[in-house]
Amino acid sequence: MKMKLILHVLVILLAIISLFMLIPAGIALFYGETECLRAFLLPIIVLLPLAIGLYVITRKNRDKVMSPRDGFMLVSLAWISASALGAMPFYLSGTIPSFTDAYFETMSGFTTTGASILTAIEGLPFSILFWRSLTHWLGGMGIVVLTVAVFPLLGIGGLQLLKAEAPGPSVDKITPKIAHTAKLLWFIYLGMTVIETLLLLLGGMNLFDSLTHTFGTMATGGFSTKNTSVGYYDSPFIHWVITIFMVMAGLNFALYFKLLTGRIKGFLIDSEMKAYLGIFLIASLAITFSLMKNHVFHGFFESLRYAAFQVASILTTTGFATTNYDLWPEFSKTILFLMMFVGGCAGSTGGGIKVVRIVTLFKLAFRELKRLIYPRGVFHLRLNKMVLRKDIISVITGFVFLYVFTLLVTTVVVAGGGYDILSSFSTALVTVGNIGPGFNLVGPTMNFSFFQPGIKWFLSLAMMMGRLEIYTVMVLFIPHFWRKL
Repeated sequence: MKMKLILHVLVILLAIISLFMLIPAGIALFYGETECLRAFLLPIIVLLPLAIGLYVITRKNRDKVMSPRDGFMLVSLAWISASALGAMPFYLSGTIPSFTDAYFETMSGFTTTGASILTAIEGLPFSILFWRSLTHWLGGMGIVVLTVAVFPLLGIGGLQLLKAEAPGPSVDKITPKIAHTAKLLWFIYLGMTVIETLLLLLGGMNLFDSLTHTFGTMATGGFSTKNTSVGYYDSPFIHWVITIFMVMAGLNFALYFKLLTGRIKGFLIDSEMKAYLGIFLIASLAITFSLMKNHVFHGFFESLRYAAFQVASILTTTGFATTNYDLWPEFSKTILFLMMFVGGCAGSTGGGIKVVRIVTLFKLAFRELKRLIYPRGVFHLRLNKMVLRKDIISVITGFVFLYVFTLLVTTVVVAGGGYDILSSFSTALVTVGNIGPGFNLVGPTMNFSFFQPGIKWFLSLAMMMGRLEIYTVMVLFIPHFWRKL
């Protein structure tokens, strides 16, 4: 294990995060939030000199090639330490008196889960609300991918790091150089952030709310500045803008690069994209007709607006809400419950199992059915007109098993605290899947403050495992990982 290299990159990452704290510190200064200003400046004052010192110490006589083991270790340590650093403003300002709760809230932010322990959001200082949403935006494309973008300056190859961080089953290198890829992803991410912010401003939101809700949308996170989430804004325009951008954030960002470079055919033949949009449309229409049948809303278009918003929110694992869907008809809730198992596309900011894995498993099951009919037949699994390698299929099936296993273990841990099975399983789904709100005790109008501290720490681990695709964290628990090569 190249600990000197890992520490070298880690201190740079934490320094970058501390510099981002200057933004909410400026907001605290503008609004006269003295305690919050101190809470943001103190970690910066303490960390930056320490980071500079460690950087100088570790820059000499270190390896410059990162192995897969180094990448897995660094990514896991990055999320743990970033959440600890990010929790300090909540804790030091007294906004969240318990460090356990502050860490849970921050891990939920960086992992773009959106599960919150806060009860009265609208009464919080502006700087704290902004930092809370900014953790979403930073975690959305990946804190580590941000660091990869500056790796050429550090003389470190970033491919292994991006492989460990990438939110999908494979890394699609847009350009030959991995650092250039990371920069392009961030430019696309930033561009979409600007466009949505402007549209929300046109819809009547103020600049502060437009930015914070855009952060939550693009990161598929779900933190809102309002107690009733997006439902606070009784505006069809705002609802549809956020719906559309949630769906866009759930797509593979590599597809946007193909569109921008004129490779429209590569975009149109993408199997995962077509399956993803098909799932969204079918689920939205099914819930729309269910809502109309039960006279929940007035007419088709209003029902469609609420249905499409909530399907997009759950499918992309964003977690915003425009109404209490826990009161909807059982059929509608069942559809939403099923969406929690799907997630966004590989290479998106969304969580969950990912559509490409669902598609692959369906193709695998259909192939086995054909083999029962034609035992001597030779059948290949194809995705985007390309044959899938056996090792990729094995990785996908292994991931789904570990994902379900993690869900079951998390359910047992939560149920061990004395909670009912629906709330326990729903909690497991929304934390491992990075969704945010669920059903029953963790429904859209509830929060996670009532859980015991031990369960909150375990759920923080579950959120990190879900965000880092299970393998990255679970491999650290294998004895072989720690043996010298």
